[in-house]
Formats: sequence, structure tokens, C-alpha cells
Amino acid sequence: MRNSEQGSALVYILIAIALLAALTVSFLSPSSQQTSSQSGFRIMTALSSQISLIQSAVTECRINYKKGDKSIDTTGTGSDPDARTNYPIKPNSTHYTTATIGPTAGRLVKDIRCPGNPGGNNINHVKIFGTVSGKFLPAAPDLFDDWEYYNGEDGVFFWTKTNKSDAFLATALQKLDDEYGECEADIVDATGAAVTLDSNAAISCTNGYKCFRVRLTIKATAVYNGDTDGEEAACP
Repeated sequence: MRNSEQGSALVYILIAIALLAALTVSFLSPSSQQTSSQSGFRIMTALSSQISLIQSAVTECRINYKKGDKSIDTTGTGSDPDARTNYPIKPNSTHYTTATIGPTAGRLVKDIRCPGNPGGNNINHVKIFGTVSGKFLPAAPDLFDDWEYYNGEDGVFFWTKTNKSDAFLATALQKLDDEYGECEADIVDATGAAVTLDSNAAISCTNGYKCFRVRLTIKATAVYNGDTDGEEAACP
């Protein structure tokens, strides 16, 4: 009888161990998935929030200073070929060579300025983000580089990029893309090679990166070279 009882106890112990292992797996797997989902949602929310901030700030500039700065040279050989002069031009434009704040080293959105502010054709455009305007663009979300800006032949747009391979990023970008019209935003996959973002091949999504681009205006020459699913086939 004692041997039988010991055998039964051993069976119960083995069953308990098996149940504990099963419960451990069931708890750990969803937790990992939940963490990934939360990370993706956080990234998507942060990107969406910054997109809205940039859009509204540029729109406010355009509405308040409708005439912009007509002295900007938009000719083919000028400082800003085919740019819209009532939208911020690239902050590294040579138009700012003699301005109080000269051209920046890059074309980051955080450095864009409002043409027409101050009034008239004044090269000293006031920065859209900073202490003067009272608007501040937060640092780029984790895993992403700072937003960059384009105003030229293909219209006006801005983009950010990441070279991280975290699984949740692709899902987050796709869900973010779904929040916008097909011609308004696109995902550019340059993980295999650099992909040009404009028809003149002046700028590109860097090799090894994925870029997310948002358009403020679109011209007939606009290109969607990163479109791999055919969604933007009818754009512009």
C-alpha cells in the first residue's frame, strides 16, 4: 500500500510540474507579444503626434503669412528650384547665406523657418519651432532619426527614417500608413539600396533604412519610388 501511495504521489508531482511548465509558457508568450504590441503602439502614437504637430505648424505659417517671401529664387539654377515660396524652404538653403541665422548643415524639420515672418521679402525668416514661436518639436521617437524636409519640384514633404530591425516597427509603420490617404503618406523600403525620394534624385532614403514620408503638397512630378504594394500606383 505504501509503495502504491508513493507512486500516486509521484504521478501527482509530475502532473503538477507539467502544469506549471504549461502555465509558464502560456504566461510568457503573451507577455512578449503584449510588450511588442505596446512598443509598436507607442512608436506609432509618437510618430502620429509629431506629424500632426509639424502639419499644423506649417499650415499656421502658410495661413498667417500667405504671401511668403517672393525673393526666394525658385528658378532651375536658384537656391530653391520650383519651391513654393509661401511654405518653409529647406533650412540649409543658400537663400539664408546673408541672413542673421545662416543655412544649417542639414535639412531638419526642427530648423525650418516661416517665409513672410517677418513681413515682406525678408530673408530673416523666423524659426517655426523655438522660443520665439513658443512651439517645440520633441526629439524623434526612439529608434528613429530626426524628421527631414523637402520643398521643391515634387511638392512639399517631410520624412523620418530608421535602420532598426525590431519586428514591431514594420507593423507600426504599416498601421500608421493606413491612417493617411494613399497619396498623402508612404513607406519607403531602402533596406536593400538607397531609394530616391524626388524626381531629380537630389535626396533619398538612405541605404539600409526604412523611411516614412508625409506630403503637405503634391505636384505632378512627384515620385513614389518606395511603393512596393501598388497602393500609390495612381498617385499623384
